[in-house]
Amino acid sequence: MSQEPEVLFEQRGVAGIITLNRPKALNALTLGMVRLIHPQLDAWARDDVISCVIIQGAGDRAFCAGGDIRALHDWGKAGDRQQIDLFAEEYRMNTAIKEFSKPFVALMDGINMGGGVGLSVHGSHRIATERLLFAMPETGIGLFPDVGGTYFLPRCPGEVGMYLGLTGARIKAADAMYAGIADSYVPSERLETLIAALCSGTDVDEAIASVHEEPEVAPLRAIRTEIDTHFGLGSVEAILSSLAAAGSEWCLKMVSTIESKSPLSTLVTFDQIRAGADLDFRACMGLEFRLTNRFMAAPDFYEGVRAVVIEKDQAPKWQPASLGAVRDDQVAAYFASLGDDELTF
Repeated sequence: MSQEPEVLFEQRGVAGIITLNRPKALNALTLGMVRLIHPQLDAWARDDVISCVIIQGAGDRAFCAGGDIRALHDWGKAGDRQQIDLFAEEYRMNTAIKEFSKPFVALMDGINMGGGVGLSVHGSHRIATERLLFAMPETGIGLFPDVGGTYFLPRCPGEVGMYLGLTGARIKAADAMYAGIADSYVPSERLETLIAALCSGTDVDEAIASVHEEPEVAPLRAIRTEIDTHFGLGSVEAILSSLAAAGSEWCLKMVSTIESKSPLSTLVTFDQIRAGADLDFRACMGLEFRLTNRFMAAPDFYEGVRAVVIEKDQAPKWQPASLGAVRDDQVAAYFASLGDDELTF
């Protein structure tokens, strides 16, 4: 029996359609998929017949639930170069989406986390449906919010990006629009109508406007003042102290959430998001590649994947074990140049 391709490409009318085709794995992104998508984007950019690109996930559960972290774990344990290759090639693909010369329409229908965010949020048109569940949960597996998180998180309103990055909070369509992560809300039952209009050559903005609906009031709006008050402070220590002093149920929950993550990941993520506010997109991706190289050579990612994905005991033993045990020079070392191994485009 022939195996289904992991990603499908179709030219329908004037649109190029990418379908992530691993529904049983929640369309998790693999190195093989990256190596197919990026050259196809380059080809469609040169094709005068193609006026826009649409990306979607197969099935009704997920757009893309993230990267194939089990493969990254196993490659790292085996010393396989494919581990670092995946990050380099994925970040170049993310950049190609950000810089794509034609409308790039991402249908964020279902779970969208990690690697899926890099496939969608940098597009010119980001569509959220009622099934969207968005998160950047990387600090919970000893990593950091990559695939362009360095760029888009500090550009969320106020301190929403810092809140999302440090806590891994899960949000839905209304919050995604409020945060600037999605542009439009379209019920899933109307996506085929939208696709048909795009394929027929209807102006992209007009096609989306014809099926767009106003979402519910964003829950983030109600806690925005608290987010800005606490997450706008100058260090993770100050954020936690402020939250603890405020003492509300929500604030204490945030303290518990942040303290459950990898301490080193949390401190690196704080500095990453602050740094990204002043960097252009390619510089952000270059910074992420430095961080990736350092995290892949350290123990927390492997311990996080063991605890969350492999053994699922949800009890990672982080190194260092607490925020107070992480030295400033340890964090700074993650941001140092890779020399000849810096990411190139």
